[in-house]
Amino acid sequence: MSTQAQNDARTTTDRLDELSAAILDFENRTWREQSVKDEAIRNTFSLSPARYYQLLGALLESPLAVAYDPLLVNRLRRLHDRRLARRDARARRSL
Repeated sequence: MSTQAQNDARTTTDRLDELSAAILDFENRTWREQSVKDEAIRNTFSLSPARYYQLLGALLESPLAVAYDPLLVNRLRRLHDRRLARRDARARRSL
């Protein structure tokens, strides 16, 4: 079987679902204010911002997300790691 035929034979489980792809595309946008982004999350996805960020966090662990947009996913992972490091540093200072 040729490589193209193998690619064509893949099931839809080898690709991101529509919601996941839409979330990653949404994250590619630039937001000046968090409140504006939160409102757009509610209007676009009919999700609370908390649920949206839960889904985004899970997506960042997905190899399918990396395949879909590696630059974005890696950038978001780095931002997430920095936030965790700052949170840990604050927690250690308060002890």
